[in-house]
Amino acid sequence: MSTALLVAILMTVAAAATPLLIAALGELVAEKSGVLNLGVEGMMLIGAVTGFAVAVTTGIPALGAVAAMAAGAVAAAIFAVLTLGLMANQVATGLALTIFGTGVSALIGAPFVGITTTTLGPIFPASLASDPVWRVVFGHSPLVYLGLILTFAVWWFLKHTRAGLILRAVGESDEAAHSIGYPVLTVRTLAVLFGGAMAGLGGSYYSLVLTPMWAERLTAGRGWIAIALVVFASWRPGRLLVGAYLFGLVLTMELQAKAAGFNFLAPEFLSALPYLATILVLALISAGRRSARTVAPACLGRPFRASA
Repeated sequence: MSTALLVAILMTVAAAATPLLIAALGELVAEKSGVLNLGVEGMMLIGAVTGFAVAVTTGIPALGAVAAMAAGAVAAAIFAVLTLGLMANQVATGLALTIFGTGVSALIGAPFVGITTTTLGPIFPASLASDPVWRVVFGHSPLVYLGLILTFAVWWFLKHTRAGLILRAVGESDEAAHSIGYPVLTVRTLAVLFGGAMAGLGGSYYSLVLTPMWAERLTAGRGWIAIALVVFASWRPGRLLVGAYLFGLVLTMELQAKAAGFNFLAPEFLSALPYLATILVLALISAGRRSARTVAPACLGRPFRASA
């Protein structure tokens, strides 16, 4: 394998893994608080179309990324009001949010179909990325580096801060946390908003970096992979990082096989591999925590009503 091909593979894997990593980090924080939000795909689509629309209108891709975070947080706020305020079923509401996001993104994005915009390009000088080897380090979009920073930040927050301890306590035993004075619903609402912002940012990666244009269902089901990644990683940020890059490798396997000249497997099978892996992970979830060897938050998906 030539150096150029290896560098191209590494760059492609990082590009495929980054939106999964960012969206999954947000879902991990939400689930650590005890909230199961299956609307990640819908929030990613809303973020993708909002980010693209703002980038086209203003000509500033970075502003589009910020707008995508805000749009994802707004969508998550709707979910929070329904599930935490009105006690709606979290699974049903999350699925409804995905359907809602798919429809709204198609409606908002209709005037922008076929239009291109400036990409959210590298932050380092082009001279640093001129060498093929250094390109792996300095040739990425800012969101790739942000994803790595966020992984460390979420790990530090959950492991070494009082606020992270409170969030984990709320996810493990909401009644006990409430009894000692912790605002369970406030903590969960903030966690859900963070998850929505990260899903929106992850969605904007598709419309501002990978393919700087808008098309319906641009995320192509990647939100479901992000949800599965959280379980695959056993709710641990470090494992989530590894899992995202493994899924990124699987997602790009078809392109890599073509580039390397391998044709022993049908390209349709290679394209389906990431979704087959997602189904396998979700099947392990349904088989039970012991079979999946996961350590899910004890209150995950369980509604909470504050008692006097």
